[in-house]
Amino acid sequence: MRPDRRVIADEVFAAGRDYDAGQSDRLNRLRNVEPETAELLGVLVRASRARRILEVGTSNGHSTLWLADAAEAVGGTVQTLDIDPRRTELARANLGRAGLAALVDCRTIGAAQALREYPDGAWDFVFLDAERPEYAGYWSNLRRTLAPGAMLAIDNAISHESELRSFNRLLGDDEHLTTALVPIGAGLILSTLDR
Repeated sequence: MRPDRRVIADEVFAAGRDYDAGQSDRLNRLRNVEPETAELLGVLVRASRARRILEVGTSNGHSTLWLADAAEAVGGTVQTLDIDPRRTELARANLGRAGLAALVDCRTIGAAQALREYPDGAWDFVFLDAERPEYAGYWSNLRRTLAPGAMLAIDNAISHESELRSFNRLLGDDEHLTTALVPIGAGLILSTLDR
């Protein structure tokens, strides 16, 4: 990531951390991914040369900044989804500060609805960082929208392992996916779809 953008990403993370410290309700928190997880996402996008990137769970745009910076490097774009219009606007403002707004479509919409709308094979890279118990319900449409060779990254794989058990079984039952757990941040599950 460019140094000027890294400064912005660090500021966005720090603002999110400070905001969360004052929130007693988990759902009101911004819950940003850890910086090392965000950095790894950027590396993965660059290494896979993913050009069509979907993020489920925008928050204030911390991880979106890393995804968009990597998308710019490979000639790609990002679409990010959040159900909270306030968070969508925060992300848009942060992406604008970083000069990345033109590469990111920030949508205020539920993931289940959005996934139903996408065509087959729509995404080269998907990052899930939203309400984990809902992922299993997304699976049929999420799986359908993964392009051959696509990568799926799921955050909180260690910190919230119990909430991901049913979803992990779906991943494990798919003979066309190769899956690994990466012990970084709160834990990241990576799955790649056969080409």
